[in-house]
Amino acid sequence: MKPFTSAEAPATATEAIVAASGVRKVYRGGTEVEALRGVSLRVGRGEMVAVVGPSGSGKTTLLNCLSGLERIDGGEILIDGRSLAALSDDDRTEHRARSMGFVFQAFNLLPVLSAVENVEIPLLLLGERSREARARALETLDEVGLSARAEHRPDQLSGGEQQRVAVARALVHRPSVVWADEPTGNLDTESTEAVMELLVRLNGEGQTIVLVTHNPAVAERAARTIRMRDGMIEGPPGHR
Repeated sequence: MKPFTSAEAPATATEAIVAASGVRKVYRGGTEVEALRGVSLRVGRGEMVAVVGPSGSGKTTLLNCLSGLERIDGGEILIDGRSLAALSDDDRTEHRARSMGFVFQAFNLLPVLSAVENVEIPLLLLGERSREARARALETLDEVGLSARAEHRPDQLSGGEQQRVAVARALVHRPSVVWADEPTGNLDTESTEAVMELLVRLNGEGQTIVLVTHNPAVAERAARTIRMRDGMIEGPPGHR
């Protein structure tokens, strides 16, 4: 069955974990650039959604706004029922730390730390005791197939292994949603397939994942694809 391409979650989806309505984002410099022009979408709990589009279409800006990394200039975003705009900076940061996980193209692992030390960082920042944080980090590394590499530093790991460590770090605190921005952009074909197999399996276990990608083969692995162009979601107005 061809993935559902509307910006609205399918009718059979559970309640929306991400609900955005009329989202606008304007970058102001020498001239104003409206990066998002009234974007509305919903992502159901447990969905895996790919956001695709040409460079400059607003894909990464949308991800940053949905996750609260950037403030919006109009509209509303609810994550797990909470309005990001209604939260103070500190509360938004805490909400992001507790409810969200992030996977980036560049891995963003700390080079002086081992794999398990990188993975346990979110738990330590949330105040988890070191012993419990280490146990959870090791468990999560095992879930992504890297328990044998737990003590290796990033420079001792392949690109695909580093990205799997990054995925483990994003998952270790059991977030409501994982945001992935070009998670395979720096990987070869074999590593891309391994990381996507991991993400698809995790989604099958109930993890909500929203990923940005320029790779059609990666987008095809998601249950639904949202296409962007010129700061808007493509498709009939009734599907937004």
